[in-house]
Amino acid sequence: MFYRYRDRWRRLKFDLACRSVYRTAPLATVADSPLALFTQMQHKDLTMGLVAFKTFARRVPAQAFYVLNDGTLSGDDKTLLRVHLPGVRIFESGDIANGHCPKGGCWERLLCIADLSARHYVVQLDADTLALGDLPEVRSKIAENASFAIGTWDNQQLEPMPYRVEKARAALARKNGRAHVQVEAEARFDALENYATMKYVRGCAGFSGFARGSVNRDFIQDASRQMEKVLGPRWREWGSEQVMSNIVVANGPGASALPHPEYCDCTRLQHGRTRFVHFIGSCRFDGGVYANLARRAIESL
Repeated sequence: MFYRYRDRWRRLKFDLACRSVYRTAPLATVADSPLALFTQMQHKDLTMGLVAFKTFARRVPAQAFYVLNDGTLSGDDKTLLRVHLPGVRIFESGDIANGHCPKGGCWERLLCIADLSARHYVVQLDADTLALGDLPEVRSKIAENASFAIGTWDNQQLEPMPYRVEKARAALARKNGRAHVQVEAEARFDALENYATMKYVRGCAGFSGFARGSVNRDFIQDASRQMEKVLGPRWREWGSEQVMSNIVVANGPGASALPHPEYCDCTRLQHGRTRFVHFIGSCRFDGGVYANLARRAIESL
């Protein structure tokens, strides 16, 4: 209960500090861009989400905007989104066909990306992200129709999936066989068909690029069934969708991890060097850094 009240208070402070985003001009779309910007959004993240979209699209123009409503967006929220993101299409989570994957936990988000990628290059942009500077690597990836993930360490490369299995099993051994679902899933990648020739990246689903034509619904659903067969109910825990997102990205055309810490989460932020930040929950509101950086970014819109 204490956490909920503290989180609510911190979000209120952020919204007050960044309310000027509602006075900025609506985003413009670019007809010849291959990019669709996509996010799953909840009511309490509306201000953050608009800051994320506007700071990113200022540097990487998009043809279309899509939002997946987690079920909490109000009518007023949707009106504001339509004002600031012209032409935005808002999907309802319950309308996304999902007969073979876990329900909730961002699985509908990944399935929606699969549908959109048939005609767009899709960038999945979490509401708690912030573009601080130029993003030439992202523009290049989009132009090349190559997938990307935001990484978690310096000089990160894609890994052969069998290598990640070995690493995960060693981690499990140190933890007496019980760990986060991501580690347990990685340790059982050998349950996947063709795992020996597949790749993996330990990225974050909060900021990922999916090359046009690279995301196959059938692959996602089949792989999900194979993982649930060996993991059981654990596969339905929060975090399993990120594992699948990492698999999809890593096996997309020209895939790579973005340079780190130029693109990083807030635990690795380096002022003056980092150009894109994901403000994950463990450090999102620490010291008011997020609000201060976001407010300055809004002033340049």
